Amino acid sequence: MKLVTRFEAASRSTEQLQGLYREAFNAFSVAPRGSQEYRSALQSMRIIEDELATRMPGF
Repeated sequence: MKLVTRFEAASRSTEQLQGLYREAFNAFSVAPRGSQEYRSALQSMRIIEDELATRMPGF
């Protein structure tokens, strides 16, 4: 999975972010633990969560 950057996350709609989060979660769940894909998916989920939290307090 390609890493989702903070800039990319900020430029997406909430619906798009939710879709990206789903993709990142799926990639994370099937990637070998410790692999680059695993780390990218995990970091992408964190970035997306942070962006969603700024839009929806209480996320």
